[in-house]
Amino acid sequence: MPGRVTQRAVALGAAGLLVMGMAGCTQSKPGENTSQTNLKIVEQVPIDANGKEIKPPDVSAAVNAAGDGKATCPPLSIAMAGALTGPDAQLGINIKYGAQMAVDKHNAANPGCQIQLKTFDTEGDPQKATQIAPQIVDDASIIGLVGPAFSGETEATGNTFNQAGLVAATASATNVTLSQKGWRTFFRGLGNDGSQGEAVANYLKNTVNANKVCVVDDSTAYGAGLAKVMRDTLGPVAQGNCNISVKKGDKDFSAAVTQIKTAGPDAVFYAGYYAEAAPLVQQLHDGGVTAKFVSGDGTKDPEFVKQAGAASKDAILSCPCSPAPAAFADEYTKKFNQPPSTYSTEGYDLGTIMVTGIDSGATTRPQLLEYVRSYNAPGVARQYQWTDTGELTNTLIWIYKVQ
Repeated sequence: MPGRVTQRAVALGAAGLLVMGMAGCTQSKPGENTSQTNLKIVEQVPIDANGKEIKPPDVSAAVNAAGDGKATCPPLSIAMAGALTGPDAQLGINIKYGAQMAVDKHNAANPGCQIQLKTFDTEGDPQKATQIAPQIVDDASIIGLVGPAFSGETEATGNTFNQAGLVAATASATNVTLSQKGWRTFFRGLGNDGSQGEAVANYLKNTVNANKVCVVDDSTAYGAGLAKVMRDTLGPVAQGNCNISVKKGDKDFSAAVTQIKTAGPDAVFYAGYYAEAAPLVQQLHDGGVTAKFVSGDGTKDPEFVKQAGAASKDAILSCPCSPAPAAFADEYTKKFNQPPSTYSTEGYDLGTIMVTGIDSGATTRPQLLEYVRSYNAPGVARQYQWTDTGELTNTLIWIYKVQ
């Protein structure tokens, strides 16, 4: 998603509630609703599992995709798969741009090792992803994949990539169960919904002091999974009379708004994507619901702010994704004419891991798989080292706010 959060960590007071999601800020364009012109998604603090503020990680020694410029390799490719068109496309585009930046930096510095990034548009649809996965597997030049982007499409295709022995490193799929399938080729480049849901639920209870929370999910693999962790961790704070499931693609939330208004919660947590979060927060605002709006990483995108306008003000967003360091943000913005946003750093880091693997001599699928499995080095977002199930050994959750 286009947009960038600032680099200043600001302590979040108990009065500020959080909306989880994915995003940064967006620039207004001619003809756009400018009621939210000055609003953007601003990073606040990273939190631990108990919802307490922790120190940001030191990423000053991040691995550079350019390497030493001496690499040689046969013509090879890595793939990127995710939504590049459709209502949630910006999330996939951010990952694509991050991976493209890694590949381009590498290729510019290493004339003897030219790597191609091949992109595949799933539209975020699990069914379309199952049609695309064989195309990726059957392309012998592709030895690694950044993706798939969403949990549903990752769940639908993971076994295909596993059987092919193809590294599938996702920058954004957060459903907890993905690492429990026995796939040796699955790697998650950020925290999962278990770590995110637990941290945010505890943040709401222990830092924000919310006593009543309505949890709404969009019935997708991502949304339902995140909502379950939220409800389980919130316990009695999650109000049973406004435990609501809507559908991906819904635009009329009048029934949910009525149910939430009747319940009178302190906060509403939405587990889903920005395409539905924007009309939901607008309709809650128009319906007179004064509860704080809280959402998952699927909402943290400048498009949420752009589409929701003034109704998005003061929304608190959380994400297992990390904000971009200043130097990275400057380079990315100059290259793509838009600032980095949710998952841009993760896309870059995963792309960097694959090109440096190729530089090291890992030029086949089995070799790259073993390289990634034994990897342990810092990126621009965090330290990358994986367990046997493809989960990071160390994760953190960031809090963001629309202001």
